Amino acid sequence: MEIHRQEAGYRPIQDRIHDFSEVEQTLSTRERKLQASRCMDCGVPFCHWACPLGNKAPEWNDALYKGDWELAYRLLSSTNPFPEFTGRICPALCEKACVLNRFNHEPTTNREDECSIVEAAFREGYILPRTDIVRNGKKIAVIGAGPAGLAAANDLNHMGYSVTVFEKNEAVGGLLRYGIPNFKLNKAIIDRRLRLMEAEGIEFKYGEAVESAAVLQQLTQQFDAIVIATGTPTARDLKAPGRELKGVHFALELLSQQNRILAGMEFSKDERITAKGKDVLVIGGGDTGSDCIGTAHRQGCKSVTQIEIMPKPVEGPEDPQNPWPEWPRTLKTTSSHEEGCTRRWNINTLEFLGENGKLTGVRVQEIDWKPNPEGGRPIMVEKGQPEIIKAELVLLAMGFLKPEHPQYAENVFVCGDAANGASLVVRAMASGRQTVQKVDAYLHTSFKKAST
Repeated sequence: MEIHRQEAGYRPIQDRIHDFSEVEQTLSTRERKLQASRCMDCGVPFCHWACPLGNKAPEWNDALYKGDWELAYRLLSSTNPFPEFTGRICPALCEKACVLNRFNHEPTTNREDECSIVEAAFREGYILPRTDIVRNGKKIAVIGAGPAGLAAANDLNHMGYSVTVFEKNEAVGGLLRYGIPNFKLNKAIIDRRLRLMEAEGIEFKYGEAVESAAVLQQLTQQFDAIVIATGTPTARDLKAPGRELKGVHFALELLSQQNRILAGMEFSKDERITAKGKDVLVIGGGDTGSDCIGTAHRQGCKSVTQIEIMPKPVEGPEDPQNPWPEWPRTLKTTSSHEEGCTRRWNINTLEFLGENGKLTGVRVQEIDWKPNPEGGRPIMVEKGQPEIIKAELVLLAMGFLKPEHPQYAENVFVCGDAANGASLVVRAMASGRQTVQKVDAYLHTSFKKAST
């Protein structure tokens, strides 16, 4: 309470919008220790409760404060397999549940502390491939190399299973690589972890899309268990008139292509999706929409507008509908929003407009939400007259549809977004780890049955 919260902050806007390097800065070692010292070792640490992984923030913050970086990393990695990912992109549910957030809205900087700890561990050589893994003779296939699949593969491998990961894309990471922009997560961070996992014995197969029942059936014959971690591949579409016009794209079409370009892949002029010199409209107010805004700026857009069909969230640190220690659904302003964006709420999309097959604008309608007298979802009512927002590029960032799965064989398990619908990276990782326990219990039970 004597030392105030200090965030590392972002690089200056005029510098960062001209490249795709990470926008977040770092504090000095002294400043980082001071921030760790703010953790009060609460009698009831709500940060444990809020974190899907159960991270022990008070313990590793204390070790960091005392300068024992190795102990801090051991404590951190006991619950979190990839703190270099969450330390960069997690919304930090733990910080909103921090007791200091209840007192003065200055929670401990857990996310930044976490990132500093793991980076120090890599730098000092505390993180090395494990050489003590004893194989148990059983083989497991993991389908999908996103955060859930990687977390599951990592734990299973450490338990002695021989793990093969099947990934439909050309590299691992899932949305970490193909959805999250480089200015939030440098892809070299993923590659560094990949090299470690390969050195520990995990086999990765790329360009392997396991989408048919026949292929899955073959795998169930070849492996003792299957873990499906294919995420939520189907984006929510907007079936308004004019959807077919050139210039209307799903958000991930832009984001994944830009990340591939930065990785060295080339696209023809017709294939290229770019915001350069264009008025851009982002439909959807979440993190994916925010990522589109930052990407549009770096591509040289003329302007960016973001619209959301739902009402504007509560401003300020407190949400009356979700009081501490719950996650407050308040207005979020990201580094991308700070770079320049017109934001509007309660806007419904009516029609995409164009000339000669190319997008020129979008007709929208301001709305209100009225209580439903029969209960349930509120009723949408029009407000005022429709208007046209000029746009040569529209990006649909309205979330993803939860996949539907058939009845699988008893040795097939589903985890992450594939099981629960689109959510946070930290929740996907937690789901992957929880599924590992189910796989292990199943294989031990089946082994006992076979023995008797």
